[in-house]
Amino acid sequence: MAVMISSRGRYALRVMTDLAGQEPERLVPLKEIAARQALSQKYLEAIMGTLSKNGLVTGQHGKGGGYRLSRRPEDYSLGEILRLTEGSLAPVACLEEGAAPCAHPCPSLPVWEKLEKLVGDYLDSVTLADLLPK
Repeated sequence: MAVMISSRGRYALRVMTDLAGQEPERLVPLKEIAARQALSQKYLEAIMGTLSKNGLVTGQHGKGGGYRLSRRPEDYSLGEILRLTEGSLAPVACLEEGAAPCAHPCPSLPVWEKLEKLVGDYLDSVTLADLLPK
């Protein structure tokens, strides 16, 4: 059993870490981030839309536009970013938000609940600032 983070979540962390390493007030063009991270600009546009809509980044379109973090790097947890881009960090379907209760008693449910808590607590304890080179 593995908690799998999709490319969307991993790329969101890469983009956010890239922005965290830039001058705080500088608007960084998406094209520049995509080139530096060797990622598809088109795929990053969708991710940035989610991050922007939810207030994690500030974006400006047009000439001189780009993205920057809305807060300081130490004010973002990896858990916050991954829950936003992944939707959930639940290790099993029955723990997903809105999931129907299991039809049968499940003796392993406490294991999955504890795993979800351990993973969530750990990711909530790591910030973008922790990922920056010292």
